Amino acid sequence: MGVSGCGKTSIGMAFAEATGARFIDGDDLHPEANVKKMARGEPLNDADRRPWLAEVAAQFRKSQDGLVIGCSALRRKYRDWLRDGAGGKIVFLHLSGTRDVIAERMQARKGHFMPLSLLDSQFSALEPPQADELSVTVDIDQSITDIVSDLTRKIEGIHV
Repeated sequence: MGVSGCGKTSIGMAFAEATGARFIDGDDLHPEANVKKMARGEPLNDADRRPWLAEVAAQFRKSQDGLVIGCSALRRKYRDWLRDGAGGKIVFLHLSGTRDVIAERMQARKGHFMPLSLLDSQFSALEPPQADELSVTVDIDQSITDIVSDLTRKIEGIHV
């Protein structure tokens, strides 16, 4: 989880591979209207996010094996919706970085629908996981290999 450009897809794929889980890019689960809205530079509202998060939760609910889904889950209530809809425990892996680091990465990527102009709205919406949530946070200002190692090490201490 985290703001756009934090590495949810690349790190999520690497983490899933390292742990033997399956990976789904949450962006692929967005309704077309959401993608078009974001591509126009318009932030999503709760009404836009609700059906998308319901589909993300459904993927967790249907999965019989380890599953990693790259999903922003920026607010506590979105994570609550995911937990409730999944019908089980979800560990949120928060990919945290400064605005400068993330903006640099967003400018370097090609072909993504999310424009840099929405980054500030993402940071405004972000509510980092709280102590009572099953989560780990890692700093993304390091290599993907180091991030995955950090996530793997931290998640070993969590009892799901």
